[in-house]
Amino acid sequence: MSRITSAVFAICLSIGCWNAAVAAPAVASAAAPLSIGDTWTIQSAALGETRRINVYVPAGIPAGTPLPVLYMPDGGMLEDFLHVAGLLQVGAGNGTVRPFLLVGIENTQRRRDLTGPTEVAKDRSIAPQVGGSQAYRNFIRTELMPEVEKRYRVTRERAIVGESLAGLFVVETLALEPDLFDTYIAIDPSLWWNDRRLAQRLRTQPPSGAAKKTLYIAASADGLPDMDAALKNSLEKAPGLGFSYEAWPGETHATIYHPAALKAFRAVLKPR
Repeated sequence: MSRITSAVFAICLSIGCWNAAVAAPAVASAAAPLSIGDTWTIQSAALGETRRINVYVPAGIPAGTPLPVLYMPDGGMLEDFLHVAGLLQVGAGNGTVRPFLLVGIENTQRRRDLTGPTEVAKDRSIAPQVGGSQAYRNFIRTELMPEVEKRYRVTRERAIVGESLAGLFVVETLALEPDLFDTYIAIDPSLWWNDRRLAQRLRTQPPSGAAKKTLYIAASADGLPDMDAALKNSLEKAPGLGFSYEAWPGETHATIYHPAALKAFRAVLKPR
């Protein structure tokens, strides 16, 4: 066989094999659920209802290793659970964030649970019920935390993250029960609630607890008016409080959570 004939034969053979491969039907498995963690429910006496809890357990951690816990309101699968879990997963993988167990609390009546009492009629008009933050805090402290500690190996370190009304709840919790968490991360907290009474309280009564606490606040272009100089000055001088503040004038209330949470986690949940 000549060289030209051999080459043509080889080309034809390769084309034939490729066409045969294209013609062969693809074989795919049946679809199966994709899981990134655990989901379970808890019957709450404090709230008088059943609540769904979503938990992300970081991969690659030696079995039996206790983990610190990051709690988050707005923790439903259709809320902020997935993108926050992703930040923790990537951060732990690249060494910029310590591995944390993420506990997401799915909402039922968000505006009821995340707001404190208010004397402002416009505030009360946003939902049939508002002002339930203390009952929600009781649920976390007396029911959810013990259940998490029963189900998972955890350390005593606790953090909380929230945006908007959840950020308001984070700051209110620091003001009222500072020892409930070690680290407080509030993204664009709705400090306008109740005619800014919480902000006014923090100006004159900065949080104090039995141990050092950390507070990180980020504010978008929409939230900047809520963080006045007097409030920042009071928090900076609060004894035992490590306070960090970031202004994000290029972000809106709708866009700030993901980029600000990334920076916050790297700042206050970083490896020690």
